[in-house]
Amino acid sequence: MKIEKEIGDDHQATLKVEFSQDVLESYRRSAARKIAGRGKIPGFRPGKAPYEIILRNYGEAAINEEAVDLLVEKEYQAILKEAEINPGASGTLESVDGLEPPRLTFRVPLAPEIDLGRYHEIRLPYEWMAPAEKDVERALDDLRRMYATTETVEREAQTGDHVLLDVKSDEAGLTRSGYATLIHAEPRETEWPFAGFSANLVGMKAGDIKRINHTFAADHEIAELQGKPVELDVTVKTVRSLTLPEVDDDFAKSTGLGETVAALREAVAKQVEARSKAAYDDEYFVKLIEAVKQQATIKYAPQALEHETHHVLEDLGRRLAQQGMDLPTYYKVRNTDAERFLEEEAKPVARKRLERALILEELIRREHIEIDREELDAEFNSTVNDLSVQGVDFGRIRGGRQGQQRVAEALATESASRLMTRRALDVLKEIATGVYKPKPEPTAETAESAEKPADEHGDEHA
Repeated sequence: MKIEKEIGDDHQATLKVEFSQDVLESYRRSAARKIAGRGKIPGFRPGKAPYEIILRNYGEAAINEEAVDLLVEKEYQAILKEAEINPGASGTLESVDGLEPPRLTFRVPLAPEIDLGRYHEIRLPYEWMAPAEKDVERALDDLRRMYATTETVEREAQTGDHVLLDVKSDEAGLTRSGYATLIHAEPRETEWPFAGFSANLVGMKAGDIKRINHTFAADHEIAELQGKPVELDVTVKTVRSLTLPEVDDDFAKSTGLGETVAALREAVAKQVEARSKAAYDDEYFVKLIEAVKQQATIKYAPQALEHETHHVLEDLGRRLAQQGMDLPTYYKVRNTDAERFLEEEAKPVARKRLERALILEELIRREHIEIDREELDAEFNSTVNDLSVQGVDFGRIRGGRQGQQRVAEALATESASRLMTRRALDVLKEIATGVYKPKPEPTAETAESAEKPADEHGDEHA
């Protein structure tokens, strides 16, 4: 077997493999027996006819085709080994260039390669600050609004009112009928369609119509709206005033967050702090991983990106299904089509996800990051508890015990992945803030010690 290997810029290997004529002839004989075993040749039991008879009945082309299939099936792993190829996915047989001697060309996607470079020198200060008291008060007010009573009023809308309205625009995705919103005292990033939108409703009453002009930010999350000026025609349908409950012990009990006002405030403060820290961490680690990526070398075949893009579309499809929408409808709402969405939105997201995962996997390997059984059990139990709170009944999983076992294994895998990701991010943070101390690489001596049964250590722990 002779092999010519060429590594392309797309991180795929082209292997031109030439076999001896004897090898092909051996597979021709095997192919003939296999073909004969699937059919009947008069005068012979299935698979027992001589080669020449099988050749005459089925033809040389059919035997050669089957022989090549058998050759690839049996020899492919040996080809990869001899060519010193570490595949990242299944290869393809691109061509068969003659059979005397047989010459086959394979295209093989290579396993990703990641060089993190001098990542230990990256510095990014972690500057999260605990939320101010006003943030806690705002959260408490939001909680009060959840328990508020409302009534329709004929007056003009004012801050704190609920307004039901229709929004129309020539821009796709900015038209809604029967949209309910609260008029906030200050702009909120969570407001639709833009922060500060509700302030435009102050002074309007049922039946009023108003045109609102707005130019979206250049970095808006929806690419089609970035830096774009739009006109929104708003029609107010109803205005409802809110009567907020008093913050007392009875209110605290009704929320389930505490028995007293003090306990309620403490619980709300913890929630606000957790949300604030989570939001800061999301932004911090995006910047940190981007800093690692800028000086890293990451190579992967296009099939890896295609695979991750498929997962992106699957995830989006599941989220849309929960909202009663499918992908084709979503494309229409976004004024796009499947091909354009794939190239402009799905693939960029997939690329970020893939490269982030590869960076973290390499970091875990380089820094010898591990998790112990107790940590995994705690994470698994937390996941199960969260799902139970959401109403998942594990006792009603299809498939009985086997079904429950499969779900448990999937949750354990997910828990381990989530835990390892958090550990890797923590290590990156320690590196970026200059406090990380690398774990020493395991030596043969420490590995041997770790593998010894507990009773081989004598009285050391007695």
